[in-house]
Amino acid sequence: MNSAPQAEVWVDSHCHLWDGGAELVAEAHQDGVAWLVDIGTDVERSVAALERARTLKGVAATIGLHPHDADEGPAALEELEQLIAAGHSPVAIGECGLDYYYEHSDRASQREAFAAQIAMAHRYGLALVIHSRDAWEDTFDVLDAEGVPEGTVFHCFTGGPDEARAALDRSAAVSFSGIVSFANAGEIRDAAALVPADSYLIETDAPYLAPVPMRGKQNRPSWVRFVGEAVAAARGIPASQAAAETTANAMRIFGLGESDGPTDAR
Repeated sequence: MNSAPQAEVWVDSHCHLWDGGAELVAEAHQDGVAWLVDIGTDVERSVAALERARTLKGVAATIGLHPHDADEGPAALEELEQLIAAGHSPVAIGECGLDYYYEHSDRASQREAFAAQIAMAHRYGLALVIHSRDAWEDTFDVLDAEGVPEGTVFHCFTGGPDEARAALDRSAAVSFSGIVSFANAGEIRDAAALVPADSYLIETDAPYLAPVPMRGKQNRPSWVRFVGEAVAAARGIPASQAAAETTANAMRIFGLGESDGPTDAR
């Protein structure tokens, strides 16, 4: 594709490289994406994400147990922790959290798994990637009870200004997906407009949630710039400024080494 202005460097702070990882990464680098954070959602996908991070330049990995899979319980969490003990280096724990929309796992299991992963982030000094859907009150309650890890990120933020302020009050960052570009996402754009320059990220959540003008297609990390452009419009700033701010924030939060990034995206 190679259609992004090369002066702009982006980071896709949350994507799932399940299929065609090498091709998607190469395409993203050509389109100005310096780093992709490949998100683990269960043990198998966390292991695969770590392997892609080991072999693909400009890819970092997280390990986590998604709330949909929270019923897998302590055994899965122990396996995830063993990955760290074995010398693997994820950049964050998650995505983890609460999903009361689908409720593929019961709420008690979700809360227990979420609390355990917050504790894991504290234990290893790692960032935390949170999934919260229709569960804001309980999400904040669990966070407050366990303590908010440094580098906490609310991924695919779907709240409004009130939820954004609650996250910011806890020193968390807010990450915007392609939803921010949807016509009916006024409250999300309002949230994007108010977050401080050092407290927001952008993501694709690929292969889900393709942004306008690609809506309806299978999402790709190379399209993160469209998310960035939508957030920039909501904030009233140039896209180049949103690129610089979100890239700096992602690199700081996830500890991405600039010298390790792909040279063709710089």
